[in-house]
Amino acid sequence: MCGKFTAKASWTEIVDFIWSAPVAEEEDQRALTYRVMSDLPVIVRDAEERCVIRMRWGFPHPDKWRVPQPIHARSETIDTTKAFAQAFRDGQRGIVLMKNFNEAPDVEGPTIQHVITPGDAPMLAAAFVWRRYDIPGLSGPLFACVLVTVPANPLIATLPTDRMPAFLAHEDWGIWLGERPAGLDKVKACLKTVEGVRWTMRREEHAKTAKRGKPTVSDPTGLF
Repeated sequence: MCGKFTAKASWTEIVDFIWSAPVAEEEDQRALTYRVMSDLPVIVRDAEERCVIRMRWGFPHPDKWRVPQPIHARSETIDTTKAFAQAFRDGQRGIVLMKNFNEAPDVEGPTIQHVITPGDAPMLAAAFVWRRYDIPGLSGPLFACVLVTVPANPLIATLPTDRMPAFLAHEDWGIWLGERPAGLDKVKACLKTVEGVRWTMRREEHAKTAKRGKPTVSDPTGLF
């Protein structure tokens, strides 16, 4: 399941969907990579307004708060699983913007990451639930979040894997964030598998490290 994604650095303060716009000269176009345990920029509703709050990806383990467990919440049981149900019911729901995301086959052996990139969409809006934790010894509260997942669409299922992130349609942002009145059944209905889209998937490539030669007296650089 997804444990890594990228987003533009300029998106860290965005609170609404961007359909398309010219790139401003001062806009930061760097691609930031986020992984489990990263502090994510999460769009939430606070005091009738949207804002971005930094939250750790991964709820704290009950016995070892530094350990991120869990990191995902299944959409089918998000309203009944003890770890997520209260946050879901209380409106502690957020959105994280993604440029692309990673998935890996659910098979034994080395993890082979694949990058999934949306075709026409400028960004993807992933559904998260979050909670605030007061941890003894920390100077302030720990805000932590988990990614909501849904059944994989046909493209991602070929890896093979059976899950993928829950991406929200723009018209569902207000319902998910609690800005528009809706029952919990309608909120949960926002969590759908995205299908019929022109996404691409490729194996992630890693930069190769040049092999260092055996050091010689004339070229001793391999010693250091």
